[in-house]
Amino acid sequence: MLVQLLLLLIALLLLIPSLTLWVECFTALLPQRADRSGAQRSPRKAILVPAHDEAATIQPILGRLLEQLQPDDRLLVIADNCTDATADVARSTGATVIERQDQARRGKGFALDYGLKFLAADPPDVVIVVDADCVVQPGTLDQIAETALAHNRPAQALYLMEQPAQPNPKDAVSALAFLVKNRVRPQGYFNLGLPALLTGTGMAFPWAVIRQVSLASGNIVEDMQLSMDLAIAGYPTQFCPDTKVLGLLPQQEQAAKSQRTRWEHGHLQTMRSQIPPLLKAAIQQKRFDLLAIALDLSIPPLSLLVMLWLGVALVAGVFGIFTQAWLPVMVISIEGGLILSAVLAAWLKFGRTELPLKTVLAIPLYILWKIPLYFAFLVKPQTQWIRTERDIVDGSKS
Repeated sequence: MLVQLLLLLIALLLLIPSLTLWVECFTALLPQRADRSGAQRSPRKAILVPAHDEAATIQPILGRLLEQLQPDDRLLVIADNCTDATADVARSTGATVIERQDQARRGKGFALDYGLKFLAADPPDVVIVVDADCVVQPGTLDQIAETALAHNRPAQALYLMEQPAQPNPKDAVSALAFLVKNRVRPQGYFNLGLPALLTGTGMAFPWAVIRQVSLASGNIVEDMQLSMDLAIAGYPTQFCPDTKVLGLLPQQEQAAKSQRTRWEHGHLQTMRSQIPPLLKAAIQQKRFDLLAIALDLSIPPLSLLVMLWLGVALVAGVFGIFTQAWLPVMVISIEGGLILSAVLAAWLKFGRTELPLKTVLAIPLYILWKIPLYFAFLVKPQTQWIRTERDIVDGSKS
């Protein structure tokens, strides 16, 4: 009886992220909610581009950004602990460049804090953060800046990953997982009038809002932490589905592994540390949006969610065979249906034109690839920022 109750409790806990994922994916299928609250004026923008050893790839990225700026806007590159010609290459495009050397305080958060202090002498209306390896679609900067100013809260552009020139099955499944996390799930919450999470690039902040929080940290997923801090302070993130920022999945195996390790270890650490404060703040402030953010954050990386489900299903099935106690099996079966239908619905609506059906069929191989990553989290989680090695970025992409 005790084992049955334990299995049932675990299955019910797993129901929370499974049901949340299902709700997000299926509400994303609804007609998109209109957002007509535009800014009354065009805001003065400052685009911050933190860059660490990006000399080989940054020039076309900055060129695309400069094309979208208005006369009063500024493009500021923070050459952070660089050992190459990043600063010189960036200056050659016409961008303003500041250099920072501090080996003891490494990471994107410290670089952004340095850039904000530089801007403080003549602050803009809106600050936009763009990673040095991302291509911003025309019109995106204006739209997220106007949304941020109109709502007086952060605005997040749609951030997607393109597959490399020679993709393998893992690349395709990784792109699908990224699509579900960064497009489908935020779209579902957007249709429900709920906030999103920041995703690291294509982020716009009213100046008065961003100066209320500290960015100077080495958090390896500083965007997620910033989402929580601002949401609790009363500034939840507004998703902008009609915009686009594109990154590129790393072609090199080691680079891809490093990137996924940083993202997913950081995600798991944030889940562990931030869900309790969010729930506490939701109760104290009587805010449903904070509860919604906590539920969204409760969804682990998709591959880990499937791994957890498989493990619980296997144990519950074996236990049911020997004891005829099938209630945990029934609950876990419902969860499997929720996860499967959510992923298939997301793929059918948003991914099938670019990701063939074999992408979905390759998910088991992707999960096997990720097992060492999650085992490493249990043994020695990554806590320090490590730069992902870059492939060449095509600045013509839109």
